[in-house]
Amino acid sequence: MAMFIRVDIDPSVQEDMQLCQRLVEVCPVDIFETVGESNVATVEENLDECTLCDLCVNEAPGRVHVVKLYREG
Repeated sequence: MAMFIRVDIDPSVQEDMQLCQRLVEVCPVDIFETVGESNVATVEENLDECTLCDLCVNEAPGRVHVVKLYREG
């Protein structure tokens, strides 16, 4: 299965437990999951469900990036 995006999470996000939880809650397709007590990670098998809604990017500006692995147009 080919991935069309990847989600990069800045390490500083892991220092903010509330932000980690908000990322899990805001994503409509469950791309984020909590790991351990306070860290967040991507769920690789859900990445192909991303709708490019930017909710995660808006929740953590400059700290979460959705990287398109394809060229538009």
